[in-house]
Amino acid sequence: MSKKIPLADVDLNLMRVFQSIYEEGNLTTVAERLNLTQPAVSYSLRRLRDVLGDPLFVRTNQRMEPTPVAQRLAPPIQEALLLLQDAIQDHQVFDPESSKRVFRLSMSDIGEIVFLPPLIEFIGQHAPGIRLEVDPGSLDTLADALRQGNIDLAIGNLVQLNPFTHRVTLFHEDYACMVRADHPIATQEELSLHDFLSWPHIFVSSSSNAHRSFEEILVSQGVRRHIALQVPHFTVVPDIIERSNMICSIPHQIAVRFNRYGNFKIFSLPMHVPPSEVAVHWHPRFEHDEANKWLRQLVIKFLKTEKD
Repeated sequence: MSKKIPLADVDLNLMRVFQSIYEEGNLTTVAERLNLTQPAVSYSLRRLRDVLGDPLFVRTNQRMEPTPVAQRLAPPIQEALLLLQDAIQDHQVFDPESSKRVFRLSMSDIGEIVFLPPLIEFIGQHAPGIRLEVDPGSLDTLADALRQGNIDLAIGNLVQLNPFTHRVTLFHEDYACMVRADHPIATQEELSLHDFLSWPHIFVSSSSNAHRSFEEILVSQGVRRHIALQVPHFTVVPDIIERSNMICSIPHQIAVRFNRYGNFKIFSLPMHVPPSEVAVHWHPRFEHDEANKWLRQLVIKFLKTEKD
């Protein structure tokens, strides 16, 4: 028969340390995350080992790896901490004017260009103590990050999140083709497929789900472009296009932003590409959380153009 551990021997701070080590695998990172010193984290781990009678985490070359006991304990500890967090949040009154809350958003570099300016302008005027952090994160772990509250909202074409989140569609986005204003084809009213394929292209290997889908659609239609340059983000595209004969396929709203001084010509694509859905996502756990509700209503107010 296993020994029963007195609940008084296991305080909440130890559980937070356990969960953080399990997620981070590095004591230095855990200390930064919990705003503790590294000796304090090491002391907490020793206490946990004594109380639970197991090493819990074993140091390898790369990280602190959980033992089988730690792997069994991690899910119920995580769930208990989340339930406690929910209970506390349900009784908190959120006042944006005085709040010092840090909100974490997930979006691509395209999203930063479109979404951040109106949000920052409003928050600066009406909720100056609030801080926003943008974390593009990984699409593979985004659903879990939303569930745990590590990310408050995710904005973009994120259809893989639909089964796990609540969402509101903000708008549907078409792609367009952009060239410099004095490009040899800029005098044309329409862009033919022949011209589209005749000029060198900038390929943006963005992590954006919409952009990856766009590339897959071109491949499925047998459209093979001459890629002269590959870059990871859209933000460098305007400067390159202005200095070359390259063309780039880009979300229409971004093309319009880049063309605010009239330096480019924007064409409709010469092939059919279905528009992508851009939505704001949040986890059902935070449906009634006042702070989360305030931020997502702000996002919807400033970014939603789709008619219900």
